[in-house]
Amino acid sequence: MSNVTQEQVFTALKTITGPGNDQDIVSLGIISGLVVKDGNVGFAIEVDPKLAEQFEPMRKAAEQAVDAIPGVLSVTAVLTAHTEAAAPQQAPPGRQERPVQAKQLVPGVKHIVAVASGKGGVGKSTVASNLALAMAASGHRTGILDADIYGPSQPRMMGVSGRPDSPDGKRLDVMQNYGVKVMSMGFLVPEDTAMIWRGPMVTSALQQLLRDVNWGDLDILIVDMPPGTGDAQLTMSQDVPLAGAVIVSTPQDIALLDARKGLNMFRKVEVPVLGIIENMSYFTCPHCGERSDIFSHGGAREEASRLGIDFLGEIPLDIEIRETSDGGRPIVVSNPDSPHAKAFRAIADAIWDKVDSGSGRAMPTIVMQ
Repeated sequence: MSNVTQEQVFTALKTITGPGNDQDIVSLGIISGLVVKDGNVGFAIEVDPKLAEQFEPMRKAAEQAVDAIPGVLSVTAVLTAHTEAAAPQQAPPGRQERPVQAKQLVPGVKHIVAVASGKGGVGKSTVASNLALAMAASGHRTGILDADIYGPSQPRMMGVSGRPDSPDGKRLDVMQNYGVKVMSMGFLVPEDTAMIWRGPMVTSALQQLLRDVNWGDLDILIVDMPPGTGDAQLTMSQDVPLAGAVIVSTPQDIALLDARKGLNMFRKVEVPVLGIIENMSYFTCPHCGERSDIFSHGGAREEASRLGIDFLGEIPLDIEIRETSDGGRPIVVSNPDSPHAKAFRAIADAIWDKVDSGSGRAMPTIVMQ
């Protein structure tokens, strides 16, 4: 096991100076969030967003300096840009104040759809990967962004490994499999690395995975959101022109309660909720054929009706769905003629009809800065 220490990392970083500055980046106090575990190193460099491009060579030099330490297996350095908040303006009574969209973070992408849940453990990532593959199977140019910085799972589910290339040293090329473009923090750090990052670092990492990646031209980008309603969700809903959000829930009351929180968050930031999917809706015994409603059944449909949004469909609890996702060959590609794959295709078609018909949010006027 590697015995690399934080002191060794700081010593290496002290050999790197900031652009146009004689001081090293440690003395400048711009290194934060340093994590060293089993030879895997991660840290952030806090810079003025206006100087991000100027600091990129320094970020690469910092990575290389740390990578040269004996025992270091991997290094991930990100630029964390903090923008100064504009002076708040008072909103009219009864109206929600909303940040102004300043720029499009993903040029070339026609529609961006968030797949979200109010809590973990409802199979959101499995649903997201199968929806992306279903979109691609229908002929749409599709990408999937794994926005779960703390627990990325799309590399494994999409059967993709390795580290993305960066031909110009500024932007990453996407990884790809089954005709779907994929990007995830999981490509940049080892699978078992704990990301011990505060909110601003997560926000910056998400923004870089969006704007500093060569996505190319896409009809739709599926965003696999982390569970909950924290910084990552607010970043995606306020900084990115989402066409809409899809809520994934299981049928039981406690999951629906959390799903309702996620739905209300999107409504508050004026992101259209395209509908609810009921995952693990029922279980059919593969031996006797008897159906069991392990987590109850129909709760998401009832909740959708109560809240006045569409119910997009139900996906059963099935071992084949779990095994194919864990094995990197989700059911939509491994068994496309199965009833479960057809259910994902039907839901994907319904989502596409909604966003491409203009029922989602219109793209804003883009101001390049």
